Amino acid sequence: MAPRKLSIAAIRRVALSLPGVEEGTSYGTPAWRAGKRLLARLHQDGSSIVLKVGNETRDHLLQADPQTFFVTDHYLGYPTVLAHLDRLSAADLRKLLMRALSLRP
Repeated sequence: MAPRKLSIAAIRRVALSLPGVEEGTSYGTPAWRAGKRLLARLHQDGSSIVLKVGNETRDHLLQADPQTFFVTDHYLGYPTVLAHLDRLSAADLRKLLMRALSLRP
């Protein structure tokens, strides 16, 4: 496995620094929620993260940086995007999580 730019510890620090965010699990992987709303989770591949960003933001990210952001067949039609951890910065993760917090439930 390639070295990750973002470790689980770094993701945890960023996520838990946001108001109302708690850690749990989803599909057996670490996940971060605000209340019952899933914001992000580590993908089961261990090298990417699933982020709830809304359809418009997802489409923009996929077009702007397809080497970092992608979707799998499982996530087609959902307001989520996956990001390769070896290409995502903590600052970008924070912005995306803040975006997820601002989405209406």
